[in-house]
Amino acid sequence: MIRRYIASISTSILKRTCAAAAVLAVTLGCSSTKPPNSAAPSGSIESAVLAQSSTSLLAQNSNKTKKSLSVPSCPQNDAFTESVNFATQASNLAQSANSKQDWDEVAALWVQAVAWMQAVPPGSPRRAFAEKKVIEYMRNLVYSQQQASATRSQASTVSFSSDLLNEQLELYLSYVATVGPPDVLIVGSSRALQGVDPKQLKQSLAQRGRRGLKVFNFSVNGATAQVVDFQLRRLLKPGHLPQMIIWADGVRAFNSGRDDRTFNSIVDSEGSQLLAAGIRPELLSDEFNEIPMCYRFPQPCANNNFRKAFTSVDQPFKGGQDAHPLFPTIKSLSSGTGKLPVANTQPTIQFLSSGIGKLPVAENAARYELKPIAADAATPQAQLIPVSRPTTVAIRQLNQLADSIDSNGFMAMSGKYNPNTYYRERAYVSGQYDRDYENFNLGGKQATAFNSVVAFTKARKIPLIFVNLPLTNDYLDGTRLRAEQQFRQRMQQLSRQKGFAFRDLSQRWPGRNDYFVDPSHLNRFGASAVSSLLAADSSIIWPRPKSSRSDG
Repeated sequence: MIRRYIASISTSILKRTCAAAAVLAVTLGCSSTKPPNSAAPSGSIESAVLAQSSTSLLAQNSNKTKKSLSVPSCPQNDAFTESVNFATQASNLAQSANSKQDWDEVAALWVQAVAWMQAVPPGSPRRAFAEKKVIEYMRNLVYSQQQASATRSQASTVSFSSDLLNEQLELYLSYVATVGPPDVLIVGSSRALQGVDPKQLKQSLAQRGRRGLKVFNFSVNGATAQVVDFQLRRLLKPGHLPQMIIWADGVRAFNSGRDDRTFNSIVDSEGSQLLAAGIRPELLSDEFNEIPMCYRFPQPCANNNFRKAFTSVDQPFKGGQDAHPLFPTIKSLSSGTGKLPVANTQPTIQFLSSGIGKLPVAENAARYELKPIAADAATPQAQLIPVSRPTTVAIRQLNQLADSIDSNGFMAMSGKYNPNTYYRERAYVSGQYDRDYENFNLGGKQATAFNSVVAFTKARKIPLIFVNLPLTNDYLDGTRLRAEQQFRQRMQQLSRQKGFAFRDLSQRWPGRNDYFVDPSHLNRFGASAVSSLLAADSSIIWPRPKSSRSDG
C-alpha cells in the first residue's frame, strides 16, 4: 500500500539525509590508503540528488565556530588543500567504481573531504568559497552512499516476499547488534510506519524525566494482526524482544473478511520456510576480510585550532543521533595510526540454526540437524535438511523505499493532505467499495492472531499498548465510521478482559489535514504529535532503560 505514496516523499528527506551525513563527516573517520600529496581541481559526480538549501552547515554554525576557532589553523596544516586532495581521489575512484566496496571507499573519501573543508577557519579569505564546496561535496557524498546501497551483495534472493519487511528486519537486527534490543518497540502497518516517530517519542519522554529509553519502529506496510503475530512470535528471537510494545494501527488490520495478501506472501516465502525448519535470520558479526585502511581527520590543536592528525582511539565511537550505527571499533596501532576496516559495514543477513551451529557448514556435511524455534503450537516441527555445500541465506537487494527509512525504522512523510488537490490525481473510493473493509468481520483469523499476541506478551510480561491512530473526516464516511465504532467497542472490551492498554486517537484530529499525507496516513508532523501525546500519557508506565548503550 505504501507504494502509492512513494511519489510524495519530498526533498526535505534528502536534505535531512545530507545533514545527517554532514554530522558524520565531521565526527567519524574515513578511509584513505595514501595521504593526499598534491592539490588538484575536484571533479564532480552527476546525480539525481536534489540541490540542498543555499545555507550551508558551515554558515549555520559560523557564530558558534568563531568562539572556538578565532585564530588561524595550525601552521603545518592547510585544510582547504587537504580537502581538495581527498575530493580529487574520490572523483577519480568514482569513475571506475563498480562494487559496494568501491563506493564505500568513494563515500569515505568524500566524508574526509567534507571534514577538512569544514575545518577552513571562519576568518580565512577562503571561507565563503569553502562553504559552497561543502554543499557540492555533500551532494557527492549522498550520491556515493546511494550507489553503495544500490550495489549491495546479491549472492542470494531469499526473502520474506516483502521489501519493507526485509529492510526493516535487517535494520532491526543491526540495531540490536549495535545497541541491544529497544526498550519500546512500535509495530503495525504503514499507518504506524509513518505515524509514530521513535526519536520524537524518545525526546518527549526524556523531557518528562524518562531519559535513555531506546525506541524502534518495526512496522511494515500492509501488516495485519497476522503479520504482527508472525513478527513477534516467530521471526524475532526471545533475546531480541523489547520491554514494551506499542501496536499502532486501526480497524483495517483486524478485518478477517479481507484478502490478507501481505501475510499470505510472507507465509509462502522461502524465509518463512526456513523459519518453520528452525532457522532464524541473524546478522554476521565482525567478519571483515578487507585490509584495514587509515583514516585522516582535522583535530583540535592545543590552542583549539585544527591540525592534521591520524585517528587513534580504542573505544567504539559514541556519536549523536545521526552517527552511523554500523561503524566498527577503531583500533589504535603502536604507530598512532587509526585503522578501520572498509569491508561491508552493513553486514549480510545470514541464517543460523537454533542452538546447533552456524551456516555455512562444511562441504562434506551430509545433513544438518535443526531444532524448532520455540515450544509453540503454531511452529511446525523441524526437519532434517540436506546440505551439500556452504549455505548462505541473505536478504535480497532492497528497493528504493530503504532510503526513506531512518535509523530507528521510521518513514517520515512531509507532504500535507489537501482534499482540493488530492482527488484531482486519485479517484475517491468510499468505504463501501474499499477492499480493506470487504466482508467486514472482526472475528476469524485476525482475531485469533491478535489473541495470540496478547497471550504471548502477557506470558513474557511485556506491556502491550494498542493505539488506534487518527483519521480524517474525509476518510470516515458512513461505512468506515460504523466499522470504527464496532472496532472501538470491541477493543475496549478486550482491553478490560485481557489486560492490555487501548488508546483511541482515531478522531483526535479529524479536521487537521496538515497532520496527514493522505486521508488515512499521518505525515511527520502528525507522527510527532502522536508521539508527544503518548509520552504525555500519565497512565502509561514506561519501562526503565535496560541498557546504558544509547541509540543516538
